[in-house]
Amino acid sequence: MPDDGGMEGKNPGLPPVGERMAERRAAHERLATGALARWTRMCATHPWRVIAGWLGIVVVLIALVSTVGGSLRDEFEIPGSDTQRATDLIEAEFASEQGGVLNLVFAAPEGERLDTAERREAIEGAIARLETRAFAPTEDEAGIESVGDPFSDETFSDDGRIAYAEAQFDRVIFEADREAVLAVQEAVREEVEPAGVTAEFNGDAEFPPIEQGTQELLGLLAALIVLLVVFRTFVASGIPIVLALSALATAFLLLFILAGLTTINTITPLLVSMIGLGVGIDYSLFIVTRFRQLLHEGLSPVDAAAEAGASAGRAVLFAGLTVAISVTGLAFFGLDFVTKLGIGSALGVLTTVLIANSLLLAVLRLLGHKVDRFKVPFLPAIDDSEAARERTFVAGWGRTVTSNAKVVFVVLLLAGLALASTSGLVRLGAADQGTAPEEQTARRAYDLLAEGFGPGFNGPIPIVVDVNGDEGVPQRLYESIQGTEGVASVAEPQLNDAETVAIVFVTPSSAPQDKATDELVERLRGEVVPAATEGSDAEVYVSGLTAAFKDIGDRILSRLPIFLLYVIGVTFIVLAMAFRSIVISLTAAVTTILSAFIGFGVLTLIVQEGYLLEYIGLDRTGPIETFVPPIAFAILFGLSMDYMVFLMSRIREEHVHGLNTREAVEHGVAAIGRVVVAAAVIMGTVFAAFILTSDRISKEFGILLAVAILTDALVVRMTLVPAFLTMLGEKSWYMPRWLDRVLPNITIEAPHEGGTRVFDVPERPADVAGRP
Repeated sequence: MPDDGGMEGKNPGLPPVGERMAERRAAHERLATGALARWTRMCATHPWRVIAGWLGIVVVLIALVSTVGGSLRDEFEIPGSDTQRATDLIEAEFASEQGGVLNLVFAAPEGERLDTAERREAIEGAIARLETRAFAPTEDEAGIESVGDPFSDETFSDDGRIAYAEAQFDRVIFEADREAVLAVQEAVREEVEPAGVTAEFNGDAEFPPIEQGTQELLGLLAALIVLLVVFRTFVASGIPIVLALSALATAFLLLFILAGLTTINTITPLLVSMIGLGVGIDYSLFIVTRFRQLLHEGLSPVDAAAEAGASAGRAVLFAGLTVAISVTGLAFFGLDFVTKLGIGSALGVLTTVLIANSLLLAVLRLLGHKVDRFKVPFLPAIDDSEAARERTFVAGWGRTVTSNAKVVFVVLLLAGLALASTSGLVRLGAADQGTAPEEQTARRAYDLLAEGFGPGFNGPIPIVVDVNGDEGVPQRLYESIQGTEGVASVAEPQLNDAETVAIVFVTPSSAPQDKATDELVERLRGEVVPAATEGSDAEVYVSGLTAAFKDIGDRILSRLPIFLLYVIGVTFIVLAMAFRSIVISLTAAVTTILSAFIGFGVLTLIVQEGYLLEYIGLDRTGPIETFVPPIAFAILFGLSMDYMVFLMSRIREEHVHGLNTREAVEHGVAAIGRVVVAAAVIMGTVFAAFILTSDRISKEFGILLAVAILTDALVVRMTLVPAFLTMLGEKSWYMPRWLDRVLPNITIEAPHEGGTRVFDVPERPADVAGRP
């Protein structure tokens, strides 16, 4: 590989170092031009107009939320799947079973029974209380329609210690109905606890709301500490926090407007908070840093704000575009809830990009040199001049990497591939309530039911039969299932009033999340059902939680190639257009995939394999939720690409302004590396804070995103990519002539007054120097 280390005489095709540095400084002093530059200058010149405009937008959004806004609901559809067909049949033919179900689980102390006179009277008293008018449904509030008998043969355990009753609500339970569910639980406990009976609850009506607030505050606190270390002034440190909160508030307004128009899942706000805070702080950190650098280099506040928006703001636009590309790719899976989770998650990115390129510039213009006020005591002030940046640890790190490029590249690549390979252990599925934290009543109820009625009791497999004139199919199916491997019991067929649809409930001998239950679903679909319906017109659909997540997994795997082709392909084109180099574009795509697989591998080792499990608040392993990988990958691909865009935008700017590749890498790392490190630590900390929630899915997203982002920024972008570019030298900027002509000339660096001369580098075979 060529060594273009920047020493005079090393590359006769380049002018001397002094001449290149002079040209570079002259280029930096020219003002940016173009549409974005005109917009950013307008924001910097008329800051109060921009502030007034955003206040007006917020007022309009608040008005829209109050008129057309909606609430969040959990609805999952898997079009064309057996699970969806079964669900549609049940909803159409079993109207009496449409409401949510709350399992009332009763337990006597260890070694004792529930059917003593006192305990039986207490339990029956609790059930009688639930059947009174106090718990009856109304037009506005959910209520109990019926309660089962906990002392029947089917609901009373063999040892007499555990029993359960199903409380049927009149409607599907959403978050707005939570108070009605809690009232039932409180009433039952009041009746049975004096008799020494423990009452716990689970079922589809019992889902604790996802906790928010604490993790966001911890993330903001950690971010503030990092910002104070980076900027050393309270004013500069506070700006990214305020912008992130403003963008997050705006994103939530948009989210609830969207919820009034379509169904939005209850986990979406958590992803909006997680990504909105991280991105909001990171994007504004990038722009504020550039603003302060320009101020320290002598520009006026107006020019500094305008130029920061035209350069750093331009990179923010490209970064936001990569997130948008990734998220829109989720539509290829054909799963509505996955697509909406991704779109909802991207709202924070959208609002941040818009606010950063308008309101932030206006605020910076008004602050001017006051951005450096209120210095942090005990920390020396930061000198953002170029000479000072070249003396920092980050600048030294960049020079160390470029000096040992081959060794660094090989070692890190092999280590990354080894860690990424652990993602091959992943098993996708649905972690059941047995993996929830023990402080949740649903987990305690799960454990009691598993103890009293077997591990498969918590995840029955409903098989729905559309008889189509063959009334004997449900009975034949029932008889065929008996004795099937993996089946603990099977219930007699339940028919609807017209006797056209039947449900056969199968209880597995394994827990819902166990691999054996997945195999039972496959056995029922592939062997038992075809044998029982041979020669018949009846349609049979195997459904339930395990089957549903299996159907989701099959859909994701079948459409994964087109998703990856779209995301990687479109991002490749955008980055090739931005950096005028297919090498940079391919490097960005491949290294981002490497970071994502490292994140998946670490998540698998912790959540599925159990390493360090106790440190994240879980005590039981389980599979990775099926929908987590595609959503996380889309988010990661966009966010990880941000760091590539931020770093490479500065490296390309240095290269376009006259430096060779190694010099451009070293100067780019020195100029923006500190910001990339700080941004990654902030975003990683914000994501990691969500591991503190009690919700397992939130923990999975937190672990995966935190690990992948930190790995991508600190290892891949700051070390692996600079080493690779140094090894390639000027080949890093290779662009086929035909593609250079075809792609629009929209580059990552802003055009400048009077143009910018790019030094001609002697072309080698298959080597074309970068063009502005």
